[in-house]
Amino acid sequence: MERVRRPWEGTWNIVRFNWHFYAGAGAACASLLLLRAWPNQPLGPWPQLAALGIAAATLVSLLVSAYVYDGSGLYQLAWLREAAPPHPAAVVNIHAGFDESSHLLLQYLRPASLAVLDFYDPAAHTELAIRRARRAYPAFPGTRAVPTGRLPLPADAADLVLLMLAAHEIRSEAERTAFFREAGRITRPGGRIVVVEHLRDAANLLAYNVGAFHFYSRRCWRRVFGRAGLRVLQEQKITPFVAVFTLTHADSAG
Repeated sequence: MERVRRPWEGTWNIVRFNWHFYAGAGAACASLLLLRAWPNQPLGPWPQLAALGIAAATLVSLLVSAYVYDGSGLYQLAWLREAAPPHPAAVVNIHAGFDESSHLLLQYLRPASLAVLDFYDPAAHTELAIRRARRAYPAFPGTRAVPTGRLPLPADAADLVLLMLAAHEIRSEAERTAFFREAGRITRPGGRIVVVEHLRDAANLLAYNVGAFHFYSRRCWRRVFGRAGLRVLQEQKITPFVAVFTLTHADSAG
């Protein structure tokens, strides 16, 4: 049975999996407003202004996320036509503990085979949001837990390898490089590796402020791809906040 993505599902997931963040922001605003109302407090209007700043930053990040995950067409996958090879028969989808795309890939691409790999490591990936998401969503049938340094597939196994908002969870650059070297190994000559990521850039800094430092810059991604023996065939944007890199082997003519 096909799984249908519900309206505003992405926004609701952000709120319910990160409720501690929103509760903390609300508590901080309430505390600052109480301080502002305290008789003879020496800070003048600054607590009120600080509360306004926290509320505005929180609201902006939520509105941008609603736009990206529910209003931009990200999960309709039409952008994948430009990135994927035509009619890929063997598709590998790799995620970091929370899989929102495998059911959609089956519906959109209808590949002959879809392998789903999960490199989530509870010792390394300690974010509460991922743990809550894993409890809320059962794993896609047949998902295999894998280490980042060795993907359990033969060489040239895939026409398309997809990493959707996942690769930034590999925090070590050396480990990311080794991982993408493995992704290249399992991709056939002429195949494609498609990497979807927020970037550490001006747009995401404005949207997520310090949260954008969890992402990596365009220069950092391109350095990792090059060291892994891959080259960027195409780079496109899905909104100003999400980049798509289409990769192939550095020595491939395709």
